[in-house]
Amino acid sequence: MTKTSMTVSSPQAPRLASRLVNGLLAVKPLANFAKFQARKMMIERAESIGVPWTKTATALKNRGLDVWETERQAIQDPAVEYPDYYVVSFHAYETGNLSWDAATEVEVASYAAHARIWPESGAKGDARLRQSYHDVLLEKIPSAPQDILDMGCSVGLSTLALQATYPEARLTGLDLSPYFLAIANHNTPANNSIQWLHRAAEETRLPDNSFDLVSICLVCHELPRTATQKIFAEAYRLLRPQGHLAVMDMNPESDVHRQLPPYVLTLLKSTEPYLDDYFSFDIQQAFVTSGFEKPSLTCNSPRHRTFVAQIR
Repeated sequence: MTKTSMTVSSPQAPRLASRLVNGLLAVKPLANFAKFQARKMMIERAESIGVPWTKTATALKNRGLDVWETERQAIQDPAVEYPDYYVVSFHAYETGNLSWDAATEVEVASYAAHARIWPESGAKGDARLRQSYHDVLLEKIPSAPQDILDMGCSVGLSTLALQATYPEARLTGLDLSPYFLAIANHNTPANNSIQWLHRAAEETRLPDNSFDLVSICLVCHELPRTATQKIFAEAYRLLRPQGHLAVMDMNPESDVHRQLPPYVLTLLKSTEPYLDDYFSFDIQQAFVTSGFEKPSLTCNSPRHRTFVAQIR
């Protein structure tokens, strides 16, 4: 695992190639074509490494829409109001994360997206990426947290992995998509006590000083910076004295992201509406502004970074 110093260069404005891509994606037919191509490429990549994308998604859907809808309604919080940034097209799904298509394909999409981080890892790249994140947590957080909140938990991959890392901890997984949470609940072993909550990370309605660790894994690149700033402030409220906030996400400073070919960049940006905002966001300063110590920074993969900071 490669480690960096605690100082990084200031975030840059979108480079020329990125601005040209933005112009292309402003044309709706071109944007729709890019989304179609991005989805096609992901499915083909998954199948090529032995991840049965279509078979897996079909098997989940075959439980029956009526069954899934009953489970979604049981977990959905009617008090939740979806922020504007959330009700847009994400990951080539027109309804974003609020659909069964998105929910039933999240896991296989993660395997496909992370398959080539380390060429030798193949379909195990996703698990290796998450383990690299947890290795940083184990190094940077001296005492094992007893209560952990996984913000933006999606279908529970990150939450279940945290539970395996900290088996004695009480885990809460929180997400804005009741569709994702229904899948997470379905995938949870019967003897597991993870609590799944349908809430906005900016306004969890959980008590002050409830957690020792708040983890935000592969979420911030899907948010406008204004939302990330509010989420950091909420994490500060939720953490106990000496508590930690940890964030693992894409590293805009990595050579991989700086050298993306224009075609690949176009496909990526067609599915990630807030990527420019994330790439130009000074996330280290956001930690400090929210009341945390200056975070440590570890490059935990060739294209990902992890920040860990304690409450100030």
